[in-house]
Amino acid sequence: MPVIAPWSTARPAQISAGREDTDEAMAVGTTVDHLTETYRAHYRSLLGLAALLLDDTASCEDVVQEAFIRVHSARRRVRDPEKTLAYLRQTVVNLSRSALRRRILGLKLLSKPMPDMASAEEGAYEQLERDQLIKAMRGLQRRQREVLVLRYFADMTEAQVAETLGISLGSVKAYGSRGIAALRVAMEAPA
Repeated sequence: MPVIAPWSTARPAQISAGREDTDEAMAVGTTVDHLTETYRAHYRSLLGLAALLLDDTASCEDVVQEAFIRVHSARRRVRDPEKTLAYLRQTVVNLSRSALRRRILGLKLLSKPMPDMASAEEGAYEQLERDQLIKAMRGLQRRQREVLVLRYFADMTEAQVAETLGISLGSVKAYGSRGIAALRVAMEAPA
């Protein structure tokens, strides 16, 4: 596709006679000269419009260039040269929307990273710790074990544990405290 680049304000060289005939045949729509003048006069304002809709300069420039390319390709359909700028603005807005849609879709389709998986070694180490905890739990007094299991594994409150075991709230606190202390000692001891 041809790229339309900004031109200096100096008048371009005279158009060859063969090209004048083609332009006259296309006089029904917007002429290339009118589109060139529109480009010179409004490129920066269209770039500003795109900048309001997009976040990076490169995308804005791409959108404005693409808008001019599309208008150039469809210049015969723009019958009123006065509406060329409006057509360009609408094209910039539509292309900006499309660019944003593609970005959003790209973000949605990005593969989600895998959760951090434990290595086999970590899994084995956790199994050893679990086995050591179970062994230490078996070494506790029956009431201490019951209180700790109901309190921390069954996620009961101290009042619920007291009601379940038929003991006082103070006894639950005492058994729990002593059980945790005994577990600490058992877990820290070399295996």
